[in-house]
This record gives sequence, structure tokens and C-alpha cells, in this order.
Amino acid sequence: MLPGELLVLLQWMAFGAFSVGAVWLSRYSLLKPRAYGFARFFAFELIFALLIRAAPFWFADPLAIRQVASWILLLASGALAVHGFYLLHTVGQPSEDIETTTVFVQQGAYRWIRHPLYLSLMLLAWGCFLKMTDSPGGLLVIGATALLVITARVEEAENMRKFGAAYEDYCQRTKMFIPTLF
Repeated sequence: MLPGELLVLLQWMAFGAFSVGAVWLSRYSLLKPRAYGFARFFAFELIFALLIRAAPFWFADPLAIRQVASWILLLASGALAVHGFYLLHTVGQPSEDIETTTVFVQQGAYRWIRHPLYLSLMLLAWGCFLKMTDSPGGLLVIGATALLVITARVEEAENMRKFGAAYEDYCQRTKMFIPTLF
């Protein structure tokens, strides 16, 4: 087998292994197409596809503008994810796992945006896309972004039912992803 063919084979194997694990972890969400976990599953799949496609180019031409921009997005993604998970765990008082918070968090990044964790996934997706920019990658990153917006909207409807007027007031004061914009 040629090295290029071997790389493609390894990429497909990695994607298959990830997908099997993701299906197992998301098995309950996949049975509920109207739950936010359903769209989120497919967003994760697209992000992982972007990650695998970009892997061979991760450190190529490190000083190129798109590589520098990619690293900025990836670092911001990681920092936002750590910050968001920390707040959900400590302030959100989850009853079981991180998704079962009993208090909606309004501190830190949540003070300005409602979905820092979904924003971190968007930054991850766009950071991976910048590692290898092409039309298929463009479709993947746009699809992942759209699915994360759908996920956030469905989750907001669930949070509205769960937290009521307090969450509705919070939505009036904050943006979904980008302070003062969106």
C-alpha cells in the first residue's frame, strides 16, 4: 500500500472508532430527534471529520497566516471549554453528569454568552478547517456550525421549560455565541 493510501485507511479507521464510541455515548439522544443531543451528535461527527482531515497538515507551514489564525482559534476553543466545564461543574450544581445542572450559570463567560461550550466547538471546527482549507472541509465546517446553532436553539427551549422566567430574562440580557452580535 502507498503511504497516501495508508493514511486514508488510518483516517477512516479513526473516524469509524470515534463514531462507534460516539454512537454508544449518544444512543439515548439518537432515539430523540427533537432533543439537543441529536443535532449535537452530528456536529461532533463533522468536527471529528474535520480534525482527521486536518491531521496531516497540523504543523505544515507553521508561520502561514491561516496556521496562526488556526492556532489562535484552537487555543481559544480549549480555554473556553475548560472555563465553561469548570463553571457548569462548580456553579451549575449538576445532579448527575454535566448536562443535568440544577442551576443555570450566569458567571464568567456565561455572563455574556449563553453557549460558551458550543462556541468552543465552533472555534475548534473553524480552527481545524483552517489547517486544510478546501471545498469538502468548507461544507463540513458550515454543517458543523449550523448543527451547533440548531443544538443551542433546542437546548434553549429545554432550558426555558426547566428554568422558566429566569432563563427568559437571561436570554434577553445575553447573546447566544458572540457578545453584542449573535
